[in-house]
Amino acid sequence: MDIKSFTQSVAIMLGLSSLGSLSACQKSNEQPKIQYQTVSTQALIPSPSYEQPQTFSGIVKASNTTAIGFELAGKIKQLNVDIGDNIEKGQLLAKLDIQLLQTEQNQLKANLTQNQADLDLALSTLKRSLSLTQQNYISEQQIDELKGQVNRLKAARTQLNAAYAANQLKIQKSNIIAPFKGIISQKYHHVGEVISTGTPIYTLVESNTPQAYIGVPLEIAKTLSSQKSIDIRVGNKHYQAVIEGISGEINPITRTVELRFSLPPSSQVINGELAYFTHIQPIEKPGYWVPISALSDGIRGLWNIYILTPNDKNTFNVERRDIDILYSNQEQAYIQGPINANQLYIDQGAHKLIPGQKVSITQPEVNE
Repeated sequence: MDIKSFTQSVAIMLGLSSLGSLSACQKSNEQPKIQYQTVSTQALIPSPSYEQPQTFSGIVKASNTTAIGFELAGKIKQLNVDIGDNIEKGQLLAKLDIQLLQTEQNQLKANLTQNQADLDLALSTLKRSLSLTQQNYISEQQIDELKGQVNRLKAARTQLNAAYAANQLKIQKSNIIAPFKGIISQKYHHVGEVISTGTPIYTLVESNTPQAYIGVPLEIAKTLSSQKSIDIRVGNKHYQAVIEGISGEINPITRTVELRFSLPPSSQVINGELAYFTHIQPIEKPGYWVPISALSDGIRGLWNIYILTPNDKNTFNVERRDIDILYSNQEQAYIQGPINANQLYIDQGAHKLIPGQKVSITQPEVNE
């Protein structure tokens, strides 16, 4: 390569180097575009009041829960039902041994037969004696004695008939008959046991008229009335119950007034289950509903919400506001504080931000 060619090559390389340096200088002078964090927002919508549900619990009871037993003492001969059996009204549930009563019954029958024979004889004698009185063959005293004998025999017959009726009643009461339709919930004795008068054998729970007894504060009881339809929850099921009665006194222990609800006859409930009544109490206080995700922990136990104030170039400044939570549920909170209607607030992700930070928003929701 001659000197002329070499000189031209060096000149070209120097020129390219100068162009590259100039281009680099131009790029370094350009300002990079700032990317602000994007946040999700909503607008504060004022509300004059909120509804606070209050739930009260009580117990399910059958309208009739009866411990039934024999009215007489004796030995149990027969038990026809057991725990969990469904019972129809008039069904025979149990029997006592009635051998002694049957023996007494046979004796009374014999005494009645003897009494009737003696009475028939006394009546015949009196009839004949009355016919002889007209012929003066018998004295008035004898007639009076015969009449007295007849009267004594009639009185004895009355006593025997009463004793026989009492014996029949004892035999009848040696059986336990179901007084109403229901379910056997308890069984206390077994065949062969000797029991005393009034000893309970079964507990019978009426199955077709379930009721719920729930205590509520006096202020709430005053807003309710009999025959009003109310939603009652038992377990996971809701039933449309009717208020059958409101107690006329306050329970000295719970300081509540007891309500008696009748549940539908088809209700699948068991005696002793818990029942719940939810009362919606309107609270007249202005505030704002916000999602729980919009709240963040503040200092000294306070709660915060982040408000956006407009800045230039479609950006916003983040401001922290201390608020009071008046009521909350699993999804929302009803709040008060130094906030105004239609202000934008960050509805989620507030824990990732700090006051004074500039952010941009996506689809702001502002009331017109």
